[in-house]
Amino acid sequence: MILRADHVAGAAFVIFGAAIIALSRDLPVGQLSMPGSGFLPMIVATLTIIFGLMLILRARESGPFAELGWGDGKHAMMVTGITAVAIALYEHLGFTITMLLMMVTLLIVIERRNPIRAGIYCIAIVLFTYVSFVYGLKTPLPEYSF
Repeated sequence: MILRADHVAGAAFVIFGAAIIALSRDLPVGQLSMPGSGFLPMIVATLTIIFGLMLILRARESGPFAELGWGDGKHAMMVTGITAVAIALYEHLGFTITMLLMMVTLLIVIERRNPIRAGIYCIAIVLFTYVSFVYGLKTPLPEYSF
């Protein structure tokens, strides 16, 4: 059997879904009429596992894993690193500052977009998201706390 790219990707999705289920098992799932805080993670994790298995089953349509190009690896590692830093700073800097810094870094530093356009875009997206959560969904977001 030839190991194909979709075998690896599908297995990663199955493992990721299983990890989410394991990590969220102490959250109450509730019932369909009154879902608990663990309901959505359980649905998303289950769907992730199902789609991962479907990917594995259809893997013969993808190319061999050994022939994959890894030229974009540096870019992927930078995006992952910036996201990890944003996760670490999220509770201290709050939603607004963290998301602005992350988006500006991703768009201007990594993707090399026009700084003025990228800045306007970042501010608009962060403000829209903040207003949607705080006023539309009435969900408090972390604020600056140093």
